[in-house]
Amino acid sequence: MIETYYLDTSVWMDYYEDRKDPSKNIGELAFRLLKKLLASKSKILVSTFLLKELETAYSLEKIRGIFFPFQGLIETAGLSEEQREEARIIAKEREIPRGDVIHAILARDNDAILVSRDKHFQKLKDICEVMKPEELI
Repeated sequence: MIETYYLDTSVWMDYYEDRKDPSKNIGELAFRLLKKLLASKSKILVSTFLLKELETAYSLEKIRGIFFPFQGLIETAGLSEEQREEARIIAKEREIPRGDVIHAILARDNDAILVSRDKHFQKLKDICEVMKPEELI
């Protein structure tokens, strides 16, 4: 069965900007993961919410360029009012950003593995499976 992966906004930014942190090249890790997903023909879930987050940093033209190599793997997901409300409640209860909860709910509802290195997602492991890029390479 083909796995589905939902990459958090920061993973796409790591890849595009080839970002580094003091201990590792997180851009290279994101690139290697995407290369592996491409080779295995895995599905990559992209939500309208994720696109809106990327639009705060990049033009639509740049976003299209980021996704272009993976267009055959990408599936899109919208966000329902029920999902928004669930995210609002969970975010308030757990004191974490609503956007992170939205990503987790979308991953859950689309049977996807959420890929992120954001520490907030550790508080959401009961909602969906969460892994770092290097754990999947």
